[in-house]
Amino acid sequence: MDSRVAVASLGGTITMTGSGAVTPTLGADDLVRGLEVGEIATLATIPGASLTSATLLEAFDWADKQVSEGARGVVVIQGTDTLEETAYFFDCLWPHDEPIVVTGAMRHPGLPGADGPANLAAAVSVAAAQNSRGRGALLVLNDEIHAARWVRKAHSSLMNAFQSFPGPLGLVVEGAAQYFHPAHRLPALPRPLDVPAVPLIEATVDDDGAILDWLDVKGTVVAATGAGHVSAGMAEAISRARFPVVVATRTGAGTTFRNTYGFVGSESDLIERGVVMAGWLCPRKARVLLRLALGAMQPIGDVFAARGAIF
Repeated sequence: MDSRVAVASLGGTITMTGSGAVTPTLGADDLVRGLEVGEIATLATIPGASLTSATLLEAFDWADKQVSEGARGVVVIQGTDTLEETAYFFDCLWPHDEPIVVTGAMRHPGLPGADGPANLAAAVSVAAAQNSRGRGALLVLNDEIHAARWVRKAHSSLMNAFQSFPGPLGLVVEGAAQYFHPAHRLPALPRPLDVPAVPLIEATVDDDGAILDWLDVKGTVVAATGAGHVSAGMAEAISRARFPVVVATRTGAGTTFRNTYGFVGSESDLIERGVVMAGWLCPRKARVLLRLALGAMQPIGDVFAARGAIF
C-alpha cells in the first residue's frame, strides 16, 4: 500500500518531442523524474484530440484501483485539447474523497519556458493536499486549481488558456493548494459499461435543424444561442427527433433560462417540446453528462436538474 500520489499519462503536448513538428513519445516514467510519487503508469501515448471513452474508462478504473489500494490522490496527464471534457467525465463518476487531478502542458518540452514540469509538480501537490479531499475532479494548470464543472479552454495557445467563469477554485502558492471555497460535490453517477455516441450541434443563423432528421443516435446536445434559443425550424426539428435533446447555451458563460421568453424556439417553447435544459453546464460538459447518463441508464431530466443547477 502506497499513500503517495499515483500518476498516469495518456499523452498530449507534455509528452511530445521531435526535431520539427512534435508527436507524443514520452511516458509517465520520463515525466515524473524528481517527484515523490507512488504508482505510475503510461496508459496511452496519444494527443488529447484522439482520446476515446474507452481510454477514459480505462484511466478511471486504474485511478479507482490506486485510491482503493491507499493512494492519497491521482494525477492524470493528457493533452489540453480535451482536458475540460476529461475532467468533467471523471468528476461525474469519481466516488472517492481523494481527488483526481488532470493536468498537461501548453508548451511541449522542446520550447523555451515549457510548462509541463511545473504543471505536473503543482498537480501532484494538489492531489496530495488534505484540503483537496471531497472536491472530486480538479484541473491544475498555470498554478490555478479549477473545478471540473466550470473550467474550459478559452485560448488555443496561451499559458493561461484555461478559465472558469466564476474564477479558479483555488491557487497553488509556494507549492501548497489554497482554496477560496469549501468542498462541495454531488454523489457520483454509476460507472457505465458503455458510453454511447452523442453529437453536439451548434445552432446558428438560418439553421433549419434538418441535421436532426438525419441522426440515428441515442441523444444529442444543441448548443443554442443566448439563454437557450433556436430558430423556429430547429424547434420543429427537435419536436420530430426520436431521441432526447439537451439544450445548452453556446455563449461560454451563464445559464439557460426556463420561462422568460415565449416565442417559437425560445426556452419555454423548447421545454414544452420535451427538451432538457442544461442549466449552467456548457455544451461540451452537457454532452459528457448526457453520454454518461445514457450509458448508466439514469433519468436524464433528474440528472441535469441536479448537475445543471448552481451549487
